[in-house]
Amino acid sequence: MTVRAIGRSFSAHPAWLVGALLTFAALSAVVWYLASPLVVRTYRNEAVPSPAPSPNASGGFPSTTGVLNEASPTVGPRVLRSGELNFVDAIHNGMGPVRLVDLGATRIVRFEDVAITNAPDVHVYLSRETGGKWSEATSLYLGPLKATNGSFNYELPATADVSSYQSVVVWCRAFHVLITWADLRAA
Repeated sequence: MTVRAIGRSFSAHPAWLVGALLTFAALSAVVWYLASPLVVRTYRNEAVPSPAPSPNASGGFPSTTGVLNEASPTVGPRVLRSGELNFVDAIHNGMGPVRLVDLGATRIVRFEDVAITNAPDVHVYLSRETGGKWSEATSLYLGPLKATNGSFNYELPATADVSSYQSVVVWCRAFHVLITWADLRAA
């Protein structure tokens, strides 16, 4: 069959042309959904939240004037545990530090100047296991990945026992694939 015959075949049957165009559009959408995360990068630059003020020696809280003195001490962020993002393979990997930070009244998981491979439907968990292993039943869900590059925070629930969590896991739900992880060690 020649190109001319194929052209006449489509022009003689407009439904075939519409079907071919719809098939091409559907295949293009699937290819974009699967391949675009490999080239699309998202960026975010969140600051570390300010720590809660601590009571001063007289039991009151520091002045709001911004003037610091011995009577109004403040406590800075304290890193409890930290780890580095790891490579799973050439397509699924991450680089940069992840820290569990105590801010006084709250605790956060902090991704600091990281670069993570993108994928569809990526989420972040605190896991009780190491080495990129995790379980939906025993892990703490933190939320969808905020960005592939940059610095960002996830606030932990006040009731979370952070001593029982051993790693941070970045997981693609759509394909059930580990993207990267960071085993947490004492700071």
